[in-house]
Amino acid sequence: MRKILTLAIIHKGNKVLLGLKKRGFGMGRWNGFGGKVEENETIEAAAKRELREEAGVLAKDLERRGIIEFEFAGNSFDATLSSAKASASRQDKLETLEVHIFYCSDIEGEPQESEEMRPQWFDIREIPFSEMWADDQHWLPMALAGKRFRGKFLFDGEKSNKIITYSLEEVEAFVEGGMEGMRRAIAKGGESFDPSEPKK
Repeated sequence: MRKILTLAIIHKGNKVLLGLKKRGFGMGRWNGFGGKVEENETIEAAAKRELREEAGVLAKDLERRGIIEFEFAGNSFDATLSSAKASASRQDKLETLEVHIFYCSDIEGEPQESEEMRPQWFDIREIPFSEMWADDQHWLPMALAGKRFRGKFLFDGEKSNKIITYSLEEVEAFVEGGMEGMRRAIAKGGESFDPSEPKK
């Protein structure tokens, strides 16, 4: 099963706006703002809606910077499942989260705390990567530098912040054909390795 989600990063001057997740999946970690794309909603519209709901701001510009697949080994991920249903669902194949990452440099309104997130500005030299998902340190600097990218991360379980393997590649433009296009692009050359092995 594949789920489509959004994630928006707000960058103004030498500051980046992140939110501390207050509940649910990823609770206690700093992250961008985003969530599931609703039925009959475009991906960009979902990104704008999630920014309004989670940070109380209106995005005046949005640029897609990345598309990343996330999978969690040994688990079929759904943060809304009850524990009993979640246990049964683990017998299914891995669920893929396809996250569309947007960059925003112009917002209307002042960030406000919501039930979901507590927003805070950080100097780009002091981004709290140790309190974020482990993948962020790999792609966030690319997004802030104006680069476009595609990638895939496999985590060691839905509650783990350990990356088993990942692939990440800068692209000039997004390849036609969705994530299958991404896989073809990565197959032609890109960064792909086991983090447990030292890079040469």
